[in-house]
Amino acid sequence: MIGRAYVANAGITNNVSVIDTQTNTNISNIPVGNSPRQIAITPDEKLAYVANFSSTTVSVIDIQTNTKITDIVTGSTPKHIAITPDGKRAYVANLGPSTVSVIDILTNTKISDITVGTSPFHIAITPDGKRAYVANVGSTTVSVIDIQTNTKIIDITVGSNPAHIAITPEGKRAYVINNGSANVSVIDIQNNTKITDITVGNTPIYAAITPDGKRAYVANFLTTFVSVIDIQTNTKITDITVGNNPLHIAITSDGKRAYVVNRGAGSNSVSVIDILTNTNIKTIGVGVTPFHVAIEPDGKRAYVADDGSASVTVIDIQTNTNIQTIAVGNNPQHIATRFQKNGEL
Repeated sequence: MIGRAYVANAGITNNVSVIDTQTNTNISNIPVGNSPRQIAITPDEKLAYVANFSSTTVSVIDIQTNTKITDIVTGSTPKHIAITPDGKRAYVANLGPSTVSVIDILTNTKISDITVGTSPFHIAITPDGKRAYVANVGSTTVSVIDIQTNTKIIDITVGSNPAHIAITPEGKRAYVINNGSANVSVIDIQNNTKITDITVGNTPIYAAITPDGKRAYVANFLTTFVSVIDIQTNTKITDITVGNNPLHIAITSDGKRAYVVNRGAGSNSVSVIDILTNTNIKTIGVGVTPFHVAIEPDGKRAYVADDGSASVTVIDIQTNTNIQTIAVGNNPQHIATRFQKNGEL
């Protein structure tokens, strides 16, 4: 456990803030490329890879020294990075040229560009590290990459504007969030076929799956609710009222709580869902237009990127209270506290 939270500040500061999670202080601001939007940490917690959306680069940060060690040229508008479970490769979704760049982590060099569907937006890698699933938001497809050969093996038709993919912990199903068609497509990973579409709310944008793989929670951005999917039956079992414009969800490692970022006007909050009862048990005020929430590996605190107020809000998970605000760079939009797996963002 690194004891750090890395914050991508997408505004004019163009840097990554480093928060010491023991003291809740900003200990460093690391210059990177233009408009950093997302950070991926390697499984050994030695390196952090930063997608610089308004550049054609990914910046690499040494976590021990908190210094940028290199910039790797990828394609234009790199949007998302996913790292293989063995820590050998990083896959970068380049929104502009509709490619995925493959980075060798040992040498920090780009070794391949793979053409996928229109406007790749998000990548999820299977737990066994054999395949990468790419959500092509400008199309109606998910591209599947064979990681051993770094080739695209198939495009799977899903709904409109797929924006996020969450893979179940055992690696049997991929849940594709279709932003334009208000549904979730379910892919059978063994045979790469779509097995069903599940209707959810308007403009779904993100899904989080519980650690036991039994439920998926879907943030429907142009609504005030989160949809809950039963993974065994692939049916929507309920909608839970939260704040305006739910954008992102993080689930605690014990699977007891889901924290929902409500970005919309009049909310500026995080809703806390009790997963056992599927009820909203608390609304916590945070900074202006929150964008993302990350939970510490030990499950004690949640960190919220306050996009509109250049700050990170710290939530105590035991008491579900806002305990601190930490100043960071402009427009913080993503926080990484650990290796993200199975499509987590």
